[in-house]
Amino acid sequence: MLSNVAGALQGSNDLDKPCAMADISQSRSDGRRLDALRAFSVSWDPMGFALSSLIVRTGRTAVLCSVCLEESVPRWRQGEGQGWITAEYRLLPGSTPQRQARELMKLSGRTQEIQRLIGRSLRAAIDMQALGERSLLIDCDVIQADAGTRTAAITGAWLALRSAVNRLLAQGVLDRDPIQKQVAAVSVGIVKGTPHLDLDYSEDSTADVDLNVVMSADGQLLEVQGTAEGAPFSRQQLDQLLDLADAGLHHLIASQRQALEHDPCKP
Repeated sequence: MLSNVAGALQGSNDLDKPCAMADISQSRSDGRRLDALRAFSVSWDPMGFALSSLIVRTGRTAVLCSVCLEESVPRWRQGEGQGWITAEYRLLPGSTPQRQARELMKLSGRTQEIQRLIGRSLRAAIDMQALGERSLLIDCDVIQADAGTRTAAITGAWLALRSAVNRLLAQGVLDRDPIQKQVAAVSVGIVKGTPHLDLDYSEDSTADVDLNVVMSADGQLLEVQGTAEGAPFSRQQLDQLLDLADAGLHHLIASQRQALEHDPCKP
């Protein structure tokens, strides 16, 4: 089942926070305003054996997210009465214009960093005590990469986690809901001196500043990753980028809620 929540900011006038750096009504190569999200959609249940699974799409970026359950925790966690959540992330071989070699014996630094980010972002949303001594294993496999794969993975992984927990509650495996926060992520950046929301590859590859922002539905920041790729940036520019991300994330969180209306595990 496909829940097509078209880019919530596309053609929207909802962003009323002016940016002193540029006119945000400018259009981009794909026709979006500078303050617009890419089209967002979710396809539920592509994998029949996972506890939950989905394909999340943001523009041309697509990530397969799945959740599996293990009735155990890592050795260092045993005996504490608490659960654990961990994530794995991979670029599939055909996900980029040139084939990505499979990472078999050793993961690249980039892959390790991204999957740790996904795991941290999701653990921040969970009451581990309510999960009990169980592990939820989350896999994020990039089917197509057009930038923003880590932020799409976090946004999709939270949806897959929500669906998995719904199923565990319905089955009586869990007696209370361990999910305390709704989580989403988006990228923002400065491209040729102007702020952009939700960068695609053509923008990300030439950005002077690249920022990934993870936020909960109550507006709390869970993680901010920022890099001066081409030029240093000021505190004022950082605040402007965070404002842009905040507005975009509130729309993305609303889109997550719309997608959950079509979850086959919806209570």
